[in-house]
Parts: sequence; C-alpha cells; structure tokens
Amino acid sequence: MRPTSSIETTPFSGLVVLRREPFEDHRGSLDRLFDREVVGSLVPGFTVAQVNHTVTVGRGTVRGLHYQGPPQADAKVVTCLRGRVFDVVVDLREGSPTFLNWHTVELSEKKRTSIVIPAGFAHGFQLLSESCELFYVHSERYHEDAEGGIHPEDPTLSIPWPEVISQMSTRDQEHPMLDPDWSGVAQ
Repeated sequence: MRPTSSIETTPFSGLVVLRREPFEDHRGSLDRLFDREVVGSLVPGFTVAQVNHTVTVGRGTVRGLHYQGPPQADAKVVTCLRGRVFDVVVDLREGSPTFLNWHTVELSEKKRTSIVIPAGFAHGFQLLSESCELFYVHSERYHEDAEGGIHPEDPTLSIPWPEVISQMSTRDQEHPMLDPDWSGVAQ
C-alpha cells in the first residue's frame, strides 16, 4: 500500500491544499510529505532548491506575511509536522483577478494537510497550539535582496486572526502596510 494525496482546489489560480492519507499498519505509518510528480503537475517546472524546518512557540504567535519577488520568486509546499496553525496566503500577483485577496487553511499534524503556494503569494501563519513545527519545500533558495513582507495587521487585508497576536518578530512588526497605489508583484 502506498500513501496518497487528494487535491483540493481553491478560488486562487495555482493554490491548492493537499490532503495526505498515510499508509498505516501495526508497525506505525508512512506519510509522503512531498511528491515531485504531484507538485510538478500542480506547479509546472517546480524543482526543489531549499528545504526548511521551523519551530515556533507561544500560542497566538504570528510569522509572516513573507514573499520573494522576481526574479527569485518561489513556489513552496508548506506542511505542519507538529501542532496546529492558521495558515494564510495573500495573492500579490500583479493583474490577478484575486489580487490582495487571501485564503486560509488550518494545517495540523492530525489533519495531515499541506498547502501548495505558487510564486507571487505572501505567506504567514498564527500558532493555534503551544508550539508547532513546519516543513517547507521551496522552488528557489532564499535571497535576502528579493525578500518582501506585508504587516500581518494591514487594514487593507483585514485578516481575521483567530487569536489575539501574542508575539511577532521585530522584522514582521516593521513590515510596511500596503500602499494604495501598489500594483503587486510582476509575474
């Protein structure tokens, strides 16, 4: 028996949620966290450039909203290995019909969900448990000069964070609010 994934589409072009179904028997389980063929069919040309693992502590903590701009824009697959998070993606693609709209999904070890995020989206999350571990597969390496961010409490977005924000990094607190004239990230 092999682990499988079902694909749940969203109203955003290219943004999908993978629901993983691991193989389990008396010895334990096998859960495929990344499948190049599946992700490649969803994000043509996706290659793995970097894999990250984060640990976050403190219920209510927010990380994000982060993105990388062109020419180092990256697609990513985000998976929660432990704990629960309210995961948020914001469409920043210039000219997109869903520009500045956001989508949320709860990622957790129990739900066994991953989110496939195309290039041109900002990503962030809020911790819904006391701690969590997230696993990221990126199509592009981190480039400091291409990094961008939006303040998580930007009133233009009005993201309904489910918890009072208990903490965020200095860097995330200093991310700017959106300029009303900003047209997005070029594709």
